[in-house]
Amino acid sequence: MSDQNSQPLERSNELFKRACLIMPGGVNSPVRAFSSVGGIPRFIAKAKGSKVWDADGNQYIDFVGSWGTAILGHSPHSVVEAIKDQVGRGTSFGAPTEIETLLGEKISSLIPSIEMLRLVSSGTEACMSALRLARAYTGKDKVIKFSGCYHGHSDMMLVQAGSGVATLGIPGSPGVPQEVVGQTLVAPFNDEESVGDLFSKYPNQIAAVIIEPFVGNGGFIRPNPSFLQHLERLCQETQALLIFDEVMTGFRIDLGGAQAYLGIKPDLTTLGKIIGGGLPVGAYGGRKDIMSMIAPSGPVYQAGTLSGNPLAVRAGLETLSTLEAESYHYLHELSARLVKGLQQQADARKIPFSTDHQGGMFGFFFQAGPIKSFEEAQTADLKRFQIFFQKMLEKGIYFAPSPFEAGFLSLAHTADDIDVTIASAAEVFDELVTQ
Repeated sequence: MSDQNSQPLERSNELFKRACLIMPGGVNSPVRAFSSVGGIPRFIAKAKGSKVWDADGNQYIDFVGSWGTAILGHSPHSVVEAIKDQVGRGTSFGAPTEIETLLGEKISSLIPSIEMLRLVSSGTEACMSALRLARAYTGKDKVIKFSGCYHGHSDMMLVQAGSGVATLGIPGSPGVPQEVVGQTLVAPFNDEESVGDLFSKYPNQIAAVIIEPFVGNGGFIRPNPSFLQHLERLCQETQALLIFDEVMTGFRIDLGGAQAYLGIKPDLTTLGKIIGGGLPVGAYGGRKDIMSMIAPSGPVYQAGTLSGNPLAVRAGLETLSTLEAESYHYLHELSARLVKGLQQQADARKIPFSTDHQGGMFGFFFQAGPIKSFEEAQTADLKRFQIFFQKMLEKGIYFAPSPFEAGFLSLAHTADDIDVTIASAAEVFDELVTQ
């Protein structure tokens, strides 16, 4: 195949220069800046289905999908029409609406562990609020997280985080007081012994364990079969709360979230991305006795002017109403086709490479696998990833501009999209052999 995108990036270059004058790094979220892969970020002008087009008119098969949000594909007709209808009714009221309750009921019906929930405006806000609630409910202060897992940019969670923190090589963040992160304990993902050691070292001090059930912010990393069951037992034995951060995996791994696929019932769950249908939203929820502590029912305060925003709620409700069990069979088969093809092409050229997938989520590393932790992921060949990313971009394939981010498929992707991607990768792997 020849390179698909022949239009020079004059417009993207111009837009990036202008953006750098008004926004730090020219972006509103760090990973978008292409800092770890080099070059100029593509300024997206429009998107439809499985494709996006940049400001210079170049087309890409998109495996970012607004970082997992676009499970139906970009601009699905039913969601667009629902948003249009809601715009005519009003965009924000600062008062309750029926559709907030409808969305809450829909989420609870699909994820039974969520008996009660609170809508917020972002995944960061959802995780921050869930952790505050866990500390209040248990009367304890310490929280266990896992290296490479990203739970938003609240002070307490910026310790050995994944996503942009890992991509940019930032160990934490200036401005975060040591007293705050001193309550956050970190263990390697999939390491049962290390978690047990923390519970032994800090008896009756741990309020919660928060985890991405499938890591998506350190690259795609699968949990060992017994690992999450081990966490569930430890939490039950010590009266700590188990929090599943399903901002990324919620309604992407399975219709009931990763917890349905894994057969685990967390005490609290955080959600985002898909439940807003492409508009800003988040949620946290769980057992009724825990959630009843949130104001105004209880003493734990949390509020938001745009929480339950009508546009986001309407888009999310339409999205969740479209999904069904068969959707995930299709997504899983398509992601299997993609990762199998990539692995075969790399193996044929003896390039160290490993892949994995589940539902509409996948990942790959330039390293022999399987990869079981973020520490292992960090030893992958980042230079090869950078070259691979840029060459694939030239061929019209848009992967996440970071070696530490999962990739995403949508119901709008086709077998042809996958075959074009694998054929393009074969050509790029040929080039990598000669590097």
